[in-house]
Amino acid sequence: MDRVHKNEMILYLWQNDNTVVIGRNQNVWKECSLVNIERDHVALVRRSSGGGAVYHDLGNLNFTFITDDENYDVEKQSQVIVKALEKAGLKAEISGRNDLLLNGFKFSGNAYYHHGGYSYHHGTLLISSDLSKMPIYLNPDPLKLKTNGVSSVRSRVANLSDFRKDLNIKLVKGLLIKAAEEIYGCKAEKMPFPDHDGLDSYLRLYSSREWIYGKNPPFDISLSKRFAWGGAEIRLRIIRGIIQDCIIHSDSMDPDEIERIAEKLKGCAFERTAIMHNIPKDSQIARDLNEWIREQEF
Repeated sequence: MDRVHKNEMILYLWQNDNTVVIGRNQNVWKECSLVNIERDHVALVRRSSGGGAVYHDLGNLNFTFITDDENYDVEKQSQVIVKALEKAGLKAEISGRNDLLLNGFKFSGNAYYHHGGYSYHHGTLLISSDLSKMPIYLNPDPLKLKTNGVSSVRSRVANLSDFRKDLNIKLVKGLLIKAAEEIYGCKAEKMPFPDHDGLDSYLRLYSSREWIYGKNPPFDISLSKRFAWGGAEIRLRIIRGIIQDCIIHSDSMDPDEIERIAEKLKGCAFERTAIMHNIPKDSQIARDLNEWIREQEF
């Protein structure tokens, strides 16, 4: 995002091996099996975008579209994936808030981030990943699975190679570049990866324990519910009737909004009407949380 120019799109193709990646507002202790992750020496990282936890290995290819807000178009960007798979003889579809499906099975989960007039849209592409690892390292919200009509994280995902046996990472990379050239009407040019010195500040941030694990202070109240935009767990620390600290864990696609609402509740009286008054009503997330608080008995 620091390097993309106006009227330019960077298509970044990348991989992680043996890694769990969680969304910015997620509770790592709840979403992941930390015992199994530590036992098997799995890398654990947290990204800046929202959304849910995913497992990466070298059978999975990740993509990121990075551009200025004027050219940012999630539907158009998603069509690059769809068109690339059409070239491979596979008919994919865009589903729900952030999924790509093939024959009803999820092969790609997407997430988004916006900052300073620039945005990115990134996601997974399961090609030949070891799907048996997912339930070992991930603990998905059972309400989320129920909403999707499935019993486990493994039962709703599939590899693209299940539908075309000879599909591999190299082939999909080439098809993505061709599809992007056709949809955007210009020739792709390779760009150099940033040198190590330019990455140092990011390496320090994203490898820090504070960033990966987040805050986990003691709390007195915990409320949780699943909405159309994602799950929310509100955790409140109450001292003398005042909310001293508030953390909202969520797999919402709008992590900034989740953090904004949490900040609004700090210092607020622990009373239903006061909490409702402090939650802004200028977004769907805020309105849904406000209505949910209205239903509580405290």
